[in-house]
Amino acid sequence: MTATLVELETITADKIVDARGAACPGPLLEAKKGMGTVAVGSVIEIWSTDPVTKTDIGAWSGKVGHELLGVVAADGYDRVFVRRGK
Repeated sequence: MTATLVELETITADKIVDARGAACPGPLLEAKKGMGTVAVGSVIEIWSTDPVTKTDIGAWSGKVGHELLGVVAADGYDRVFVRRGK
């Protein structure tokens, strides 16, 4: 279940992955690396200017057991929140 916009804006991510300017599959690869540096249950926030990132991260999260919490549009980029599941 994805969080509401208000809930997402109150989340303090355990790690921020700044993948702005990277094209697919760059943001996903950066997210994978970032996820490996946080504990199970932690939240990472991926910043991306690539519009495909939302879909890619969502599909990847579902496949590997992480939870896509949602996406918040920022100034020229998306903030994608994922909780580490395993």
